[in-house]
Amino acid sequence: MKAIIAKRVDSGSADIGEIRDLARAAGYEVVGTLTQTRTEDAALHLGEGKVGELATLVADTGASTVIFDNRLGPYQTYNLGRKLPTDTTVMDRFRLILEIFGQRARTKKAQLQVELAELRYELPRVEAKVSLARREERPGFMGLGEYDESREQDIKAQISAISDELETIEATEEHRREQRRESGFDLVALAGYTNAGKSSLLRRLAADVEVDENEGLHPDLDPTAESQDKLFTTLGTTTRRAAMDRPVLVTDTVGFISDLPHWLVESFKSTLDSVYRADLVLLVVDASESVERMREKLVTAHDTLYERNEAPIVTVLNKTDLVDEAKLQEKREALSTLAPNPVAVSAAAGTDIETLVERIEEGLPAYERERLVMPMADDTMGVVSWIHDHAEVEDVTYTDAGDQVTVSFAARPSVVERSRDKAAALAVPVES
Repeated sequence: MKAIIAKRVDSGSADIGEIRDLARAAGYEVVGTLTQTRTEDAALHLGEGKVGELATLVADTGASTVIFDNRLGPYQTYNLGRKLPTDTTVMDRFRLILEIFGQRARTKKAQLQVELAELRYELPRVEAKVSLARREERPGFMGLGEYDESREQDIKAQISAISDELETIEATEEHRREQRRESGFDLVALAGYTNAGKSSLLRRLAADVEVDENEGLHPDLDPTAESQDKLFTTLGTTTRRAAMDRPVLVTDTVGFISDLPHWLVESFKSTLDSVYRADLVLLVVDASESVERMREKLVTAHDTLYERNEAPIVTVLNKTDLVDEAKLQEKREALSTLAPNPVAVSAAAGTDIETLVERIEEGLPAYERERLVMPMADDTMGVVSWIHDHAEVEDVTYTDAGDQVTVSFAARPSVVERSRDKAAALAVPVES
């Protein structure tokens, strides 16, 4: 599919690097670009003369699609369609993002979130079709589709139904998170801009565990985290156990992108809950990019996390194998306000992963220390085994008479509480 990239900016020069990558990720062949620096035209977005240039470029290249790296209103999409060659599809950056999401959605939750986002995108366009139909104008151009009087109510009903289904999934996932915490696991989430290397970092941090070993408690554990030089390779979430002494689960999530509208962020709230409700967030940034790009992406990430995230954040400067030490230090200093005391690593080369693991352990909730003295009953060794599985055991001693066992350990407060309950429930054997 041949496509033209178009972008308007209020001032300065237009950067089309990201939208070009997005177009390629969706499977488009970019055959031309057009940019303009001017205030937005209410009817056409671009100036009328520039739209004429765009029409000529479409005809000359044989492109079937024009992709705007801007947010287009329904009427602007309609008006542009009337100025371009017949059957040219016009889409804005958000329609393109939804197209990519639709291609990458594999799980039921991801598919529902994409469908919800698409419906929220379509709703104002349906409302525009109603207005055009009332003015006796034909609204059948450029993605607006044919007029259907009942479509608006259908969309609202679908949005409500999908939202309810996602709430059920969210409740199940929240229950799973609490089960994991009660089992002694800390939850760490990888967040950051798409293509920052989160999936590669997950592979470095993860222990080599078999899915079957975790089927009951952790049904979403995946033996691999896909790692490709593509945008939005990870649309759902992938959770793996970290290769650490302390029991930690690390979750990779969908990457952030800049200038996301509220309705799109809200549609993926269920996936982002893996970040918002973690015990620690690793905010991954591509250190090989320019300071300006890194700053923009850090701001985007902080904006996305700021409203709902409660966990501490550790910024990870990834891909240090692509940056020399002097340049990396310059970037550290330039971004110190947004990223104080970051950890610099290379997930690809495995450099300084041990340092990151130390920072993860420092940033997680502190363990409580406990010393339990238990009678040697029928179920005592089962309790000792459970503590070994869910805590850091420091010492186990038995009395000479063999009638008591003492276990000293450190664990999450919830695990300490459960161990106390289990110890209290032990039945003291009755002497005959």
